[in-house]
Amino acid sequence: MSKNAKIAAGGAAAGILLLIWLPWWAALLIILGVPAAAYLTLDPAQRRRLRRVSRKELGR
Repeated sequence: MSKNAKIAAGGAAAGILLLIWLPWWAALLIILGVPAAAYLTLDPAQRRRLRRVSRKELGR
């Protein structure tokens, strides 16, 4: 299993556990809020680089 597949599987498992333990709205806030907060902590140069890499992979 590739590294990205392992991360995706772990994220899915964490999401399911959050939905079981917390109300759906709290789990949704956590699931959407953590990646958004991580993106906002990047400086502008890192954000540009991340967008550029994402666009290149989409064009494959």
